[in-house]
Amino acid sequence: MSSEKKKKGPIREWLDALVFAVIAASLIRWLFLEPFTIPTASMEKSLLVGDFLFVSKMHYGTRTPQTILQMPLTHQKIWGTDIPSYSDAIQLPYYRLPGFTSVKRNDVVVFNYPDEFEHPVDLKTNYIKRAVGISGDVVEIDNAQLIINGQVAENPEEMQFSYDVIPNRMLNAEFFDKFDINQDSFHSFNGMNIVFTTPAIAKQLEQSPVIKEVKIRIYEKDKGDPEIHPDGAYYTWNRDNFGPLTVPAKGWTIDLTEDNVRRYAFTIRHYEGIEDLRIEANQLFIDGQKQDSYTFKQNYYFMMGDNRHDSLDSRFWGFVPEDHIVGKAWFLWLSLDKHKTMFSRIRFDRFLKSID
Repeated sequence: MSSEKKKKGPIREWLDALVFAVIAASLIRWLFLEPFTIPTASMEKSLLVGDFLFVSKMHYGTRTPQTILQMPLTHQKIWGTDIPSYSDAIQLPYYRLPGFTSVKRNDVVVFNYPDEFEHPVDLKTNYIKRAVGISGDVVEIDNAQLIINGQVAENPEEMQFSYDVIPNRMLNAEFFDKFDINQDSFHSFNGMNIVFTTPAIAKQLEQSPVIKEVKIRIYEKDKGDPEIHPDGAYYTWNRDNFGPLTVPAKGWTIDLTEDNVRRYAFTIRHYEGIEDLRIEANQLFIDGQKQDSYTFKQNYYFMMGDNRHDSLDSRFWGFVPEDHIVGKAWFLWLSLDKHKTMFSRIRFDRFLKSID
């Protein structure tokens, strides 16, 4: 005698569907694609605040989870609260599945912000920048022009700088909007405007009858900035005049001279997984033993924002380790302008736009 299988009630069916949806979404987010929103202007005008994009995990290879005690579909906090969504009691070692390719020079990359040491690596805040220097490259900046391996680098098509714009009358948001400069990209005071825009638009501003002068804001050479990595004050480096500095590569061995300790000790201390490391008088000690040389355990990258004068990037906080790479910025699926209203907020021309 057979018995009929008990039919699920509507609540049970709804719960089963919800669990399946969460598991499926979590797997897709981990293995293939993760949504990302552009929160700041550091990549304008290549990527705009309010751009929604997908990040491909497949291109560089998916990282296996390291922090496994975590609520699904969360990052650092439970939605709408300040309650942590994870426990770091169990941490698995870093491993990356095979990908289609490696990080190429000028790729737009999403990565975990290296300098955020209060979270596990895979739960650090996600940043997006352009990989202007890959492992082994020599990075230099000369009067705001990026130089890679001694050659002038290819500049992003819509790269921005900051300019002093001096008018002969007061300027308002409506004036700047005609030049595709939004309200967050200019600041006015004492009859002068600091404007973040492209060189091409800066030339258009110069031709306006209400503009007396447009001048790019370049920091002078030999004016060291202590906020610049690794020691801008010592090397007299700043955001517009930097380096040369070699990006570490896996297997690269350096002599631990006083200069190399100054350049690379921060990277070795924080990202190479060494527990007992100390630095005294520009000498590096591991497990109490002074080291005369060091061989790097992973590849690193030098990231910069296309909005060169409004981007906190590798010039300020150093290299991005390979184990911090999340994925390749692939394509936009929506873009909303916060300064517009109703349907005018939607930037239709950016739908399904690939990211270069």
